[in-house]
Order: sequence, then structure tokens, then C-alpha cells
Amino acid sequence: MIDTDPATIGDTGLPTPDQCQQQVQRILKSATFRNALTLQQLFQFLAARVFEGGAEGLKEYTIGVEAFGRPQDFDPRTDTIVRVQIHRLRQKLTEYYDADGSRDPILVEIPKGHYLPSFEAVTGSGKGVNRDSTRDLDSRVPTTTPHVEFNIERAGSDAAQEQRSPSWPLLGRTAIVVAAVIVVFAMGFFVRDKQLRSGSTGVSTIAGSQLTLGNSADPVKAFWASFLGNDSAPVIAYPDAVFLLDDSNDLFRFRRGASDDRGAIVDSHLAQQFASNPSLVAKAGQLYYENGYTGTGELQSIGMLSSMFGQMGVKATVKPSRDVTPEDLRQHNVILLGSPFQNVAVAQLITMGDFNFKNPDSRHEQWRAQIMNLHPRENEAATYGTERDPNTQALRTDYSLITIQSGVIPGRNIAVLGGLDTTGTEGATLFATSRPGIEELSKALAAPGTSVAKSEMPFFQALIRVRLEKGYDVLGATLVAVHKLPPQNPRGAGNAAPQIAPQ
Repeated sequence: MIDTDPATIGDTGLPTPDQCQQQVQRILKSATFRNALTLQQLFQFLAARVFEGGAEGLKEYTIGVEAFGRPQDFDPRTDTIVRVQIHRLRQKLTEYYDADGSRDPILVEIPKGHYLPSFEAVTGSGKGVNRDSTRDLDSRVPTTTPHVEFNIERAGSDAAQEQRSPSWPLLGRTAIVVAAVIVVFAMGFFVRDKQLRSGSTGVSTIAGSQLTLGNSADPVKAFWASFLGNDSAPVIAYPDAVFLLDDSNDLFRFRRGASDDRGAIVDSHLAQQFASNPSLVAKAGQLYYENGYTGTGELQSIGMLSSMFGQMGVKATVKPSRDVTPEDLRQHNVILLGSPFQNVAVAQLITMGDFNFKNPDSRHEQWRAQIMNLHPRENEAATYGTERDPNTQALRTDYSLITIQSGVIPGRNIAVLGGLDTTGTEGATLFATSRPGIEELSKALAAPGTSVAKSEMPFFQALIRVRLEKGYDVLGATLVAVHKLPPQNPRGAGNAAPQIAPQ
């Protein structure tokens, strides 16, 4: 138990709430947790529920829905995300106490079979933590740090496939990883996204003009409140690249030319003319249009953004990029996920700044695309591309851009979170929805020559480096460079909003 009576603090031998809070912060700021942004936030979320009086109702379902952004029909029996991430947090805490925290005065653990952190004072000052002597659960007490914006973490090696397939409902079906897309698209891991096409629509219960989080002490909420302005129903648009599907369920990338409705028959001459691999397409037989796939990084990004906005009292509309309308651009702020190679809206709406996406060979993608730096500054490179293990060729590093730019009319903004690979998009979103990421970004924007008015939403491009494991597991994201965009007039001001035409 915890000693909460000020009169008895120091007499019971139990850690006080303040001491427990200090221990939480000590752990979060350690080298062990430094690059585990979402484990930091999961730790915070679990502890916060205890201090906020919601510990008794903290079930696996509650964590899945509130912390990981799972839908209301989340089924812990088929989606193991909560158990997997709690397991990883236990492992990370063990790693911490084996290294950075070996001499800490308080031991923090998450007992097996429980979700709440426990705290126990370590006897014998200066002797360090003896993990074998701290197994009495009665002396462990849960405490807190501030609530978090989101929690998205990767599965461990024993449950990688479950974690790569987040549960997004459509007609009762679970999203699955489609291996064929990995082979044909060669841009990472992709999952069925038909469930997203139903759209997560709706208007927030708060009036748009009452978004008052701009002055919040939480830098993440303050940043995104500044982006939203008076818009309580922003649009999140994910890539829905067009493929050609044959009768064997194999997919072929279709980058250019007119496309028809999903499932419609493709003219064979058109297919061979515009497909990425015409010779292979010529042997495929009857083909059909298919645009029901999106990257897992984009899917994870939707979860992170929706969870964050939900905690702000904002309900976003989620839709495919090809369904973004001029009315969306006039009435709402829009967040576009993915690169211009996959997201047609990004290709048509992104502002050209110092950083630009470039693919030297549009027919042979396979991680060849680059982010070009037109005006490199000191310690900056002219090009950035995915980095691979020299022996196995597995992906080790991806790069992405966070672009905040003006919208088509005054008062509306567009954000682009896009990577060279789907993992880059995920890393960019992780960075842009985490407190450490936003604090680092804000510090960079406040540097000499990049200052903006406090109430003004800055327009900029931020280059993000994303560290990977196994080619798909996002370990963390770091800021490489920030370049402000030149003064902008609203895109299309005084004119019709740009059309999002088929690619």
C-alpha cells in the first residue's frame, strides 16, 4: 500500500506519492526508455488511471479502446495487443532495473496477471534493487504520472503477426496482412482497408469555435489545437493506391491511366500500357481494378491520430484519399497520410519546399525513392533514402516528412505525414503525436531565424529519421532537420478548390 497521510510519511517505510512520481519520471527519462516513446506513454497511461480513480475498472478491453484506439467492438480474445504490450513493458522495466535503475530507491513492477504498476521501497540505501527480495505484493502500490495522448506499440517476436494486423471492423471481419501486396508493391507491409471505407464520420460534441486547447499545458494538444483552429471534425485521408487483380488474387501495381470502380474489368491494352510490369501483366489473363489496400503504417497512424483527437473532444472523418472532395478542403483541416507515390491527394496538394519526394524510376520502386534536400544546411545531406542491412538487405532506417501548410482557404490547414515506406509514415505520426517529439519540434521552430508568433500555426517541413527492426517494427523516430516554408497564400484562394482527380 502507499503512504498517503502526510503525518505518517517517513514513519511507515512506504514510498509516498511524490516519491513514486519522481521514480516514474526517473524511469521515463532514462536511457533505457529514451527511444521507447510509446512504452513511455503506456506506462504513463496505466499509472494515471490509478491516481485518477479509474484503477478498478481497468480491464484489457478498456486499455485496448482507450489507450490503443481500438474500436468499440474490440475483442481481446482475437486481438492480443494489450497483453503483448504489457508484456513488453514488463520486459523494459526489467531491463531498466538491470542497468540504469540498479541503484534506485524504489522498485516499479507490473505483477503478472495485473495491468497496474506497483511501487516498493528498496531496503538498504545504496545497495541497489534486489529483485528477488521484492515479491510481496502487499507492499507494492500503484501511482501515477499525467495522462497520455495515445499508445501504439509493436508486438514482440512471439506475437508479431497479431500486432501487425490491428482490428478495424467491417462487416464483422478482422483486418489481415496481405502477403501478395508485400511482393508486388514492394513498399512495405499492407493490410486490407475496406473497413476504413465505411468512414469514421461524425461531428464533435464540442462547438468548433470552442476548441480551447491551444493554451493547454500539454504541448501535443496545444500543437494540434493550433492546427485545427475552429474545426472540430478534421479529415484524415489514407492512401488507396490502385492495383490490378487477377483471378489468382495476385496484384499488379497500376500507377497511371484512368481507373474504374473497384472490381471493374480492366481493358488489357490499358493494363499493359500503364502497369508497372507490362510483360508480367500480359501473361496474367483477365484483370480487375482493386484499390482496397493501404499500408499498415498508415493504419497505425489513423489509430494514433484518432486516439489523440478523441482525447481532445474531436472526432475525425477517415476516408480514402480519392474520396477527398473540394468541400472537405474548404470546410475542414485535412491530414494526408503517405507519400505522393501512394496518396493521390498528397501528390496534388503538397507544397513544394526545400524537401521533396523523388523516385528515380517509377516502374521499379523497391525502396529506391528518396527525399531530396534542395538547400542543405550545415550537417544536412542532399538526399535521404531508406537504409538496409548490408548482409540481409532488411530495412533498418526509413525517412519521412511532416509538412504543415496552408489550406485552400484562410483558416484551413493541411498536414502531410508521409514516409518513403509505410513505416516512415508510422514513424512520422508517432513523432507528431508524442510529447517528446512535439517538444523537440517546437524547440527547433523557436530557434533563431525560425521564430513564429505564439498564436500562429507555423508552416514548415520536418525531416524525420525512423529506426526499424525486422524491417517493419518501428523502434523510434528522431528529428533530422526543420525548414520553414515560405509565406503562403491559401491554395486556391479566390478560386475553386483543386480537384482530387484519379491518378
